[in-house]
Order: sequence, then C-alpha cells, then structure tokens
Amino acid sequence: MKRTVLGLILAASCSLPVFAAEPDGPAQLITQTEAVRIEIQGQLAASGSGTPQQIALAEYYAVPDRRLIWVDEAGFTPRGKAVMAEIAKADDYGLRASDYDLPDQASFSANQLNAVDQLAAAELKISEAVLAYARDARGGRINPQQLSKNLDPTLFLPNPSEVLSFIAIRSDPGAYLRSFQPSQPQFEALRQKLIELRNGGKPAEPAEEPVVVIPAGPVLKLGVDHEQVALLRKRLSIPASASGNDTLFDKDVLQAVMQFQQAHGLGADGIVGAGTRARLNNQQAPELIGGAAQIQSILINMERWRWLPQDLGPFYVTVNIPEFMLRIVEEGKPIHETRVVVGKTDKQTPVFSDFMEEVVFRPYWNVPNSIKTEEIAPYLYQGGGFFGGGWDTSVLRRHNLRIRGYNGRDIDPDSIDWGSTDIRRYELYQPPGPTNVLGLMKFVFPNSHDVYMHDTTQKHLFAKTVRAESHGCMRVQYPDQVATIILNHDQNWNASRVASAVQGSDDNHIALQQQIPVYITYFTVWVKDDGSIARFRDLYGHDARMAAALSGKPLLYDSPTFPDEIVASETTSRPTRRTRQRSAFENDFTRALFGF
Repeated sequence: MKRTVLGLILAASCSLPVFAAEPDGPAQLITQTEAVRIEIQGQLAASGSGTPQQIALAEYYAVPDRRLIWVDEAGFTPRGKAVMAEIAKADDYGLRASDYDLPDQASFSANQLNAVDQLAAAELKISEAVLAYARDARGGRINPQQLSKNLDPTLFLPNPSEVLSFIAIRSDPGAYLRSFQPSQPQFEALRQKLIELRNGGKPAEPAEEPVVVIPAGPVLKLGVDHEQVALLRKRLSIPASASGNDTLFDKDVLQAVMQFQQAHGLGADGIVGAGTRARLNNQQAPELIGGAAQIQSILINMERWRWLPQDLGPFYVTVNIPEFMLRIVEEGKPIHETRVVVGKTDKQTPVFSDFMEEVVFRPYWNVPNSIKTEEIAPYLYQGGGFFGGGWDTSVLRRHNLRIRGYNGRDIDPDSIDWGSTDIRRYELYQPPGPTNVLGLMKFVFPNSHDVYMHDTTQKHLFAKTVRAESHGCMRVQYPDQVATIILNHDQNWNASRVASAVQGSDDNHIALQQQIPVYITYFTVWVKDDGSIARFRDLYGHDARMAAALSGKPLLYDSPTFPDEIVASETTSRPTRRTRQRSAFENDFTRALFGF
C-alpha cells in the first residue's frame, strides 16, 4: 500500500510542467525521461501483479538512468513505431494482432499537460505487448496439458527479462521480435498458405458452387463403367474422356483418385470405397467446406510448430502420429522414412519430445501396470465363465509371461492367491523370443509416459491405412534399418553388425554416445514440396480441442469429440474383479497383449 501511494505521489508531482526548488534554482530538477520512468514505476506498483512479465518490467524500469525503449519527449521513437508495425502483422504469423493492446499514435501530443502520463502508458503498453507477443510466438497462448494429458510438449518460453534487455539494444527490434516465430521451413510454408487463403487479409470468398456429392453405391475402380464415374470426374475436375464415355473409370480417373487419396492420408490404391467417398463428400475434409475451416486447420498446425525448439538439431527422429510415419532427418532433410503403428484412440500415443539414449536388441518386455490391471487381471479369474469359476493362469504360460517376486526369482503363478493379491505387486515380464511383443529390438528414450519405439510380431498391421492399434508405444515396420542408420550415425555401425546384434545375446543394451532428439508430433496439415497440401485424419480429436482453446471456447471433456479425457484413474486399491465368457477371452486378451 505504501509503495502504491508513493508511486501515485511521484506520478502526480512529475506531471507538473516546472520543478523548481528555489527562485534561482534549475528550471527542472529531473528530466522528462526520468519523470516518465518514475510514472511507469507507479503504474506497475498500482497494478499489483506478480506475473513473470510484470516482475521483468518492474526490474527493467527500476534501473536509474536507463533510457526508455519506445518513446522520448517528442512521442514515439522510430524503434517504437517499428515494433508496433511488427506486432500489427501478428495475424500473418498465426497470432491475433487484436490480442495486443497497443497505444494510439495519433492521440499523443507533447504539448498536453498529461504528456508524461501518456508517454509512460505508451512505453509500458508497448513493452507489455512485446513480452506477450514473444511468449505467444513460442507457444504460450494455451497450456497443452489442460487440453489433454496426451499433449505434453516441452515448451521453450522466453525469459521476459532477457527479451526486454535484448530488444532494447537491437538495431532492428521488429526483426528481433519476429525471430521468436518458428524458423522451420514447414511453418513458413503454412504461413504462406494462410496469407493466400486470407486473400491479403480479406475474408475468403465462399464457394460459388456446392461440392459434388458421390452417393452410396458400388466400389469404383479401374475398368468399371458406372454413372457415378461421371460425378467423380466433375468432383475431381477431370477432363472429359477422350473416348467420349465419361462413365468409364479410365487411367485419368485412376490418377486423379490416387492423388486425392494421397493428399488426404488415405491408402492411394485408386479405389473409391466407403472411406474415399466420405472424404470426397466433405466428411473430415476441411479444405472442401470453405475457407474458414481451411484457415482454422492451418492455424492449429502452425501452433504445433511453436511447441518444438527453434533448432531441432542436425540429426533427429520424428514420428507424425496422424500420418503413421517415422522419419530420420539429417541436416533438415529426411534420409529415411518408414511406417509405424501408433496408439488406439483410447490408448493414445502422447505428443512430446525427448532424447534417445539406447538401442536394445532382443529385449525383455516388462508388462506395465495399466496392462496388468486392465487387460490381464480380469482374465485370470473366470468365475461364472466356461470353466465354472476359479483362477486360470494357463494363459500366462501360453504367452510365455512370467512372474518375478521381490527377491528376483520367478514365481509359479498357481502358488499365488489372486483373490487377495494386487497384481501390481509382481513384476510380469516376457523373455526374448519369437513371441515377444517387442520383437527383436526397441529404441529407448526415457519419458514419463513410458512409451518407446520397437519391433513387433504383427507385421500385417503395416499394410493397413489407419494404423492405430497399440497401447501407446510406436511399432516400427523396418526397425533393423532404423537401428542401422542410428548406430551408423552414432558409432559407425553397418548393417552386418546390426544383424549380428539381432542374433546375439538377450537384452543387449547399446548406449548411444550422443543422445538423439526424438519428436513425437501431431500434424494434420502438411505443405508438400510442390505446394499442395496433405491432410491427415484428426485421429485423437486434438484439432477440435485446440480450435476451442485458441478461440476461447469452453472444452467439453465429456463430449465424444474428446475420447481420451474419459479415463478411470489408477487407484491404490486392488483392481475390481471382472468376468468374461471364455469364447471372447482368447481373442480379447491376445489382441490386448500383442497390441501393446
């Protein structure tokens, strides 16, 4: 309270035109710049906020004789005008210029009695806008963890004090502020698409013609002669057939359909079935339902680039969940890519970044608690089932699952009273072998989500278009190739040495000499090299969450749009005993076990 009063007294005194202590004294005891600085201190004290931004502002303007950054006695400096012009262009970078409260340049006059007050307010507003812009540009607009527990990126938010200190001495403050925007080429490509869609800042024109709808009907493929092929030609803007038969599915139609499927994350087989029809008819195809939907999807994906560091590193591994693809990138160029299987919609692969530390050949699989309680325990007890109740542990032996006690020795599962025991007390594991769910190798980057990349015995899943089949970990189609590239980069291994390790000793951990960044991402829009846009299915509903958050709308966690929020928390009590019929037992348990 005392600080506030003192600030107000100083502010009031500094607004007077003359500061004379005696008739023959100086006309002014303090400069107008110093008066402005003191007024800023008073305004900050009156605000009473303790945010990092407010603390940084108070510390900066508390230093005696420190020059103002944006204004002088005459009004706004060229630096101030330049940085305000840069903030005014925030919309071109996927932010909102209206979010930043900038002063009105036209309303200031140096001859006004309250000039000091106005200068102080203007200086402070610009500095506050600068700090807010820098934070927003680096991903500080929303808290991903509040949207979903599976959105867990490491945000690299700028230090407010450092921002003020550096921008105060930069010759081009606008360029410095712009440097907080993501520097990745893909972000710039999305930005250019955003500007293009906005037509120079004007709202996109609505479509003049409705999209052609392909009704339900037979599968359309090469050689088929059907009236719907004519609709397909119109829908995809395919020229009239050279033969004069527009109902014939010829090679031109085949090529156009394959291009459409590839651009929308579908299997590019050139066959129009139910899935391709849905996309053709605007279902889950935002680019077909107006400019506003396109802009929103681009803004969402631009925001995701803010979740990544400015420098991804000279060599890194990345997985794009909606695309079901893994890439190894060196010096900004992908040098290898392969398919992956990711988590189911109720067992999602999280979005996060970490560092790969080792490659493990012929690994053990240690069963996580979630699978113990949710997938295994309910099947141990078959009360009321086909066998008339009782504990049945034969499934553990059939799948080579073993139990280890506190002393490190294996325990006979039949010796355990499962009716009074919490399964989480025991270590369940699967030794290396042909049935091990992790296959022949895994790639470890320790993280709080306990997920990693690994081989699999279920190779057939890589042929599927939608590969969301795991419990959260990522299964790699050709892990030996990935291991060769990683270990060659790190330790000069070749394919022969990797093959030897695969055939070697069990649980062979190869520590990396240098940790390799791993980025698990969720991009549903990607600008390709030819300028066209590839879109991928919003597998987990994260687009909807982000759209709501960025627009300030409430998040409806109980809505079907947000499936991963309806999750039972793990308690310390013993898991509830459940029963299932024997006919469903094998299929459900095997799928759960080998779907890890």
